[in-house]
Amino acid sequence: MSRCWLTGASSGIGAALAKCLLEQGHQVALGARRADSLAPLAAQFGQQTLLAIGDIDDPLQVAQMAAQIEQNWGALDLVILNAGTCEYLEPGQFDPLLVERVVRTNLVGLSHCLHAALPLLRRGQRPHLVVVGSSVSWLALPRAGAYGASKAAVRYLIESLRIDLINEGIDVTLVSPGFVDTPLTRRNDFPMPQLWSAERAAAHIAARLPRRPLEINFPGVFTQVLRLLGALPVRWRLKLGQRLARKQQE
Repeated sequence: MSRCWLTGASSGIGAALAKCLLEQGHQVALGARRADSLAPLAAQFGQQTLLAIGDIDDPLQVAQMAAQIEQNWGALDLVILNAGTCEYLEPGQFDPLLVERVVRTNLVGLSHCLHAALPLLRRGQRPHLVVVGSSVSWLALPRAGAYGASKAAVRYLIESLRIDLINEGIDVTLVSPGFVDTPLTRRNDFPMPQLWSAERAAAHIAARLPRRPLEINFPGVFTQVLRLLGALPVRWRLKLGQRLARKQQE
């Protein structure tokens, strides 16, 4: 069974995926900012778990998490970088600090984790790197500029990194979910078509990991529609975005 580091393990897809992996018998280093949020999993699975507590926005904390994993296990076979955040830009209220916050976690924080994880993966058995992106990277949507830009950057980063890592024997999978019922999405004030539960999303990911696909996308119909719409001419995409956009608040 694999030695796995899973970030964002305290809620949403991460918490559900952690339980799936632990039930399969894997050892899982559970990453989160607070230990108390991981207590139920740690109590249930005991020696299979390692609490890797820290904020991925802080490179020193990420390095400490990796050092803890190295001290206990020596290497990693599977890394799932799932931690992320989402905030929306309101019409007429562009906020560069909001953009910075989202990009700092979703892209820069991810990069800190990659830097810490890759040396451990290189020592692992059949190493596998999995990164959770978003289907929003295929189609620009209103208000989603910060989140979408961060996830589009994640897609490019991971697809480029995959080219560099293939000769090292490290498989790379990019996960692009649609809407999943999580604490983050519950704050959304708009319709979320084909919403999946976190448990369904986690089971879908866990079932496909052994095949080491280049991508895992879901729900199938929703993500395929987004990809097709993203391939439309720019002016058509603009018209679609206008239809979806909310009016500027007075």
